[in-house]
Amino acid sequence: MALLQTIDLKRYFGETRAVDNVNLSIEEREFVSLVGPNGAGKTSFINVVTAHLRAESGKILFRGKDITQASVTQRVKAGIARSFQLVNLFDDLTAFDNVALAIFSREGKTARLGALAHLDNAVTSEADSVLGQFGLAAKRDDRARDLAQGERKLLDVALAYALKPKLLFLDEPTSGVSTRDKGQIMDTVASVVRAESITAVIVEHDMDVVFKYSDRIVVMAQGAILAQGTPDEIRKNDQVAMVLLGSSGPDAFTRKG
Repeated sequence: MALLQTIDLKRYFGETRAVDNVNLSIEEREFVSLVGPNGAGKTSFINVVTAHLRAESGKILFRGKDITQASVTQRVKAGIARSFQLVNLFDDLTAFDNVALAIFSREGKTARLGALAHLDNAVTSEADSVLGQFGLAAKRDDRARDLAQGERKLLDVALAYALKPKLLFLDEPTSGVSTRDKGQIMDTVASVVRAESITAVIVEHDMDVVFKYSDRIVVMAQGAILAQGTPDEIRKNDQVAMVLLGSSGPDAFTRKG
């Protein structure tokens, strides 16, 4: 049984078919990249699956259960979490406090922001562990606004990870960072999700990143799935190369790089 399955999933904005009859299955422990040109519907698809947008029609099954009508909170509790293209942090709080708040949210606890220094030992220990997993231990007491862009991206992913998801969506986790930082971010993220057997779906434009880290690549265009396959299969697909690069033929992706 697939971890996630969408059946004839649709979301339109007037005449724009943002998500157009998408049938997609994601298996447990897969690392899947969702790619396509701007406006292809990648983020809209994630928004529908995570309940940030309502589905026009179709079904969403998670672990065999129909969650089409479930709220954001219900989907998080079921095991679906996400990061955002524009990082979603509490900038005036420290990296530690940001992670601690995510843990409180997961546990259904409440805490006054000014009282986070008095957290119980379990939350403190877990928050420090999460920061260590994402290479942010040294930034524990830095305010989120003072972190470098790559560190902010990692912290945003760390918050989603702290919710203990079975399925983690990452919306452009390397956007706006240097080429060197992209590799560091993805090495860290891939290491954590694979070690914890988390299924990950990333939206990514950098095809070098996509080819290196993906088990499977799903290509979207005009709200629909154009193609899907292994990195080798997608690299050799002339139709995909034409849509993504504007050219095709042998080694089109290599030539573009």
